[in-house]
Amino acid sequence: MKKGIHPDNYRPVVFKDMSNEEIFITRSTVAAKDTIEIDGVTYPLVKLEITSSSHPFFTGKQKLVDTAGRVDKFMSRYGNRKK
Repeated sequence: MKKGIHPDNYRPVVFKDMSNEEIFITRSTVAAKDTIEIDGVTYPLVKLEITSSSHPFFTGKQKLVDTAGRVDKFMSRYGNRKK
C-alpha cells in the first residue's frame, strides 16, 4: 500500500439499523454527530435506514407492495362514472 494516502483517524464507530434496531461496531473515519454508550464506552453513532440485516436481498424476506391493483381500484371507483 502507498504511504500517506490513507486517513489516520480510524476509530471504533457504532452503526445502527433504524428499521430493526440492530447495532454493530466497526472501525471507520465517518463523521458522526450522535454518540451512544455500550458497555461503559462512548462511541460515535451513525444511524442507517437499511443494512444487510434488514435488506430483502440478504434476509430473503420481501415486503409486498400492492401496485398492480391500484389502477383497477381507481377504475372501479371513478372510471365508470358518466356525466
